[in-house]
Amino acid sequence: MKYFIVFCFIFSIGNAQEVAVLKYRGGGDWYSNPTALPNLIAFCNDNIDTNIKENVQAVDVGSIDIFQFPFIHMTGHGNVFFSDDDAENLRKYLLSGGFLHIDDNYGMEPYITKELKKVFPNKEVLEIPKNHPIFSSAYEFPNGLPKIHEHDGKAPQAFGIFHEGRLLLLFTFESDLGDGWEDQEVHNDPAEVREKALKMGANIVKYAFEN
Repeated sequence: MKYFIVFCFIFSIGNAQEVAVLKYRGGGDWYSNPTALPNLIAFCNDNIDTNIKENVQAVDVGSIDIFQFPFIHMTGHGNVFFSDDDAENLRKYLLSGGFLHIDDNYGMEPYITKELKKVFPNKEVLEIPKNHPIFSSAYEFPNGLPKIHEHDGKAPQAFGIFHEGRLLLLFTFESDLGDGWEDQEVHNDPAEVREKALKMGANIVKYAFEN
C-alpha cells in the first residue's frame, strides 16, 4: 500500500503529458523506429489538443522512473526478458494508473506473450472488441486495428489486459503502427497509410491520457 500511494503521488504531481519508450533486456531492439514517437507526438499536438513534450526519453522497465509517464510505448523485433523485479515494477506501474502500448515490429509476439505472464500471472491477454472506445476516442476505426505493414499476410489484432474494467495494456499485432509513424522516407508508405497509422496512434494516446 505504501508503494501504491507513492506511485499515485508521482503521477499526480508529474508532467501529465509526457511519453517514453520502454527499455528492456533480452536482446530485442527496443530502440527501433526512432522517428515514430516524435512524429506521433507532433501529430497529436497538432490534431487532438495534447501538449506532449517533444523530447522522448527511454526508461528502463525496472526503474522507478517509469512512474513519471502516464503513457509508455514498447516495440522491437525479437526477444524480451523481464526479471521478477522488472515484472513487479511494471505491474505496480500499470495498476497505479499507467498505460503501456506494445507494438510488435515483427517477431516480438512469442517472447512478450511469455513475459506478460510474469507481470500478470492471473490475467489473460484478451482480444479487444472492435466497439471498444480505443477505436473511436479521437478517430473512428469501425473495423478495429488498421493494417499498416504486411508481414505474414495475417489480419491485424489488438489484444489487451484489463483490470477492474480499465484497459491498462494494449498489444498491437500484425499491424506495425510504429512503422507507419516513422518518417515517410524510412518505409516509403503512402500518405494515406501513414495518416491511418497516426490517427490510430492518436486514439491510443487520447485513451491512455483520459482513462
